[in-house]
Amino acid sequence: MTKIADLPEFDMADYLDNDEAVAQYLSVVLAEGDAGELADALGHIAKARGMAQIAKDSGLGREALYKALRPGAHPRFDTVNRVCEALGVRLVAVPKGAVAQPRQG
Repeated sequence: MTKIADLPEFDMADYLDNDEAVAQYLSVVLAEGDAGELADALGHIAKARGMAQIAKDSGLGREALYKALRPGAHPRFDTVNRVCEALGVRLVAVPKGAVAQPRQG
């Protein structure tokens, strides 16, 4: 019988290994509409991509990035936008019930 303590710890960053997985994950989180969850999700993605590199690419200090993307944080839109840019993703709006179509280019 396996004990819970013997199971490996789940780390979402381990599953965010390609752009499609990142986009799907962010889409689900955005659909739920929780700003704290968005910050947490961006943190998982930044961890998967390398927090130091994302800090550099976003122009944010590493400590500031960790603070902004911790679970339950409510980062400013500018911070979210800068992190998304550094991650190579774009937030888009679609009518309710519509499926977002990937933008080419």
